[in-house]
Amino acid sequence: MREVAVIGVGMTKFGELWDRSLRSLGIEAGAAAVNDAGIEGKDIDALYVGTMSPGRFVRQEHMAPIISEYSGLVDRHIPATRIESACASGGIALREGFMAVASGLHDIVVVGGAEKMTDVPGSVATDTLGMAADQEWEAAFGITFPGLYAMMARRHMHEYGTTKEQMAMVAVKNHKNATLNPKAHFPREITMEQALNSTMVADPLGLFDCSPVSDGAAAVVLAPLERAREFTDRPVVIAGSGQASDTIALHSRRDITTTDATVAAARMAYEMAGIEPKDVDFAEVHDCFTINEIIATEDLGFFKKGEGGKAVEEGRTQRDGEIPVNVSGGLKAKGHPVGATGIAQTVEAVLQLRGDAGKRQLKDVEIGLTHNIGGSGASCAVHIFKRGW
Repeated sequence: MREVAVIGVGMTKFGELWDRSLRSLGIEAGAAAVNDAGIEGKDIDALYVGTMSPGRFVRQEHMAPIISEYSGLVDRHIPATRIESACASGGIALREGFMAVASGLHDIVVVGGAEKMTDVPGSVATDTLGMAADQEWEAAFGITFPGLYAMMARRHMHEYGTTKEQMAMVAVKNHKNATLNPKAHFPREITMEQALNSTMVADPLGLFDCSPVSDGAAAVVLAPLERAREFTDRPVVIAGSGQASDTIALHSRRDITTTDATVAAARMAYEMAGIEPKDVDFAEVHDCFTINEIIATEDLGFFKKGEGGKAVEEGRTQRDGEIPVNVSGGLKAKGHPVGATGIAQTVEAVLQLRGDAGKRQLKDVEIGLTHNIGGSGASCAVHIFKRGW
């Protein structure tokens, strides 16, 4: 199996982009990644697009050929494939592109993720996102994703003493980080008082415990490491890749305070990379709700089970902490256009490792991790990145 490197990245601004179409967002991000890599259309062998539900959000299915066509690649007839795995669509699209290059099937692959979520009323967006839950055993009875994560939060609080204040600290931290990210949906700080007193969504989760409905796109260009230096002197290697799944319904889980798909995908990625959790310098994790950042840091092995909330309180996940988490602002403040999220996490990891993250640049980082889940944890992709120079 060949080593695979990221040689180019691109990303649109995330937010409520009323004047943009889904295809224009995807093309903008893809063009930025291609230009960053210094390649041309003739160099591209394949295209993978992660997007969850364009049919519901913008009434357009069959997105991969559209992106290929409007990117000027149609005359080359390269394979263009859409990947859907709810909110993990981007991360799993990255894994598909990684495997295509690692296997030797393709050399230069563009992987993108895009979603346009604000063209429909909030009730339609909520209903669409709810389709990533079990329709017969969850959605049919009126449960929403805030409700599912609220149950996870309550159980975590009961089992381990996690507090609403600790969850609020996640939101405050990530909003502060987002002030340094010009692409973020919400690049502004919030206070603990605001986080704790925000409108209740699903007890104990308030409005500031929830990621927003966002528009946006991100893209990366992959190449075998042996060829990467033809295009860049700072390739970032995908050192580990893991994917796992679990029951889609929360009630069937072994333990609703643990996402076993994360545990399994992380184990696979760590083994491939030949590292342990303690070797990771920073992480972008799937904080769709504040409780999930806490759970993710435990399931990824950064902290013992039940100590994720305490770690936030002690500042261990701050930018200058033991393991900086979501320095981009995370889903919570950077935004969460669901199909784009996993690729946007990759963009952040690459920028940090290249030293190109601007005002939010971390010092002396060599290994980064991304964690992207679908639904309430039924699917998960974990990737580990290292400097390739």
